[in-house]
Amino acid sequence: MAPVGGTAVQDHVALAEIELCGELIIAASAAEERLSLESIDEVLRVAEERDASGG
Repeated sequence: MAPVGGTAVQDHVALAEIELCGELIIAASAAEERLSLESIDEVLRVAEERDASGG
């Protein structure tokens, strides 16, 4: 139940994780076979994160 008074709390990390899960579900449903680890990394933008963090 939502709190009275309109005080909404947003967990930005949880929202980002939900978005990534959705993207994985879409990619998996569009694929004819199981997604490879490389495909999963591409959907999750792992390389972009690695480049952005300098790793």
